[in-house]
Amino acid sequence: MQELKGYVRYRFRSEEEDIDVLLEGEADWVRSIVAELGLRKVGWMMPMAVDSTKMTSSGISNEDTHLPSGKPKDMGPEPDPSRIPIIRRPIGELNLVAKLVEAGLEKPQRPTSDELRLQLEDVEEPHPAQGPMVVDPMAESWLKELLRIVVRAHGVTAISTETIALAASDYLGDREGLELELFLESMFRAGKIVKVHGGDATGWGPSPAWLSSGL
Repeated sequence: MQELKGYVRYRFRSEEEDIDVLLEGEADWVRSIVAELGLRKVGWMMPMAVDSTKMTSSGISNEDTHLPSGKPKDMGPEPDPSRIPIIRRPIGELNLVAKLVEAGLEKPQRPTSDELRLQLEDVEEPHPAQGPMVVDPMAESWLKELLRIVVRAHGVTAISTETIALAASDYLGDREGLELELFLESMFRAGKIVKVHGGDATGWGPSPAWLSSGL
């Protein structure tokens, strides 16, 4: 058996004789017990990641845990408060729209039904939607194209039921009113579109996974 030092573990198991021996402790003490049991030529011993010089016979550390003292290293340069800009303004006076314009970003403008209608007319007729959850293949495909225009061309996440009806009713099987709402609800329950609850109306937007899928 390899001569190990420090805190070790000895293990011997024999399934035939139903023997299972596990010893942990100082190497000399473990070797003496192994010798008493007549197991010097069997089993295996391995070192354990414990500093035995700091352990009592009960396996509990006999030294207090030392916390690191002094300043931590590699924390970068000392902060310079003079380099931090100070901006004071009354609460509520920040004009977010103006700040976005200064940064080169414009607030998305919600498209009208007429604008969407004209853009939808320029779209090539899509392939019919496929899948076990599809009720009206062409209506679903045209709805996807409409919402794709809304998101990608106008940067808007959802449009109202009324806007959908005015822009694409004839593309959606001439659905309007309650019939259109039921169709959109079925698409929502299938996880293909999302519903946005507003103060005056309910909005509908595409699920990203559905919009990017080819089905």
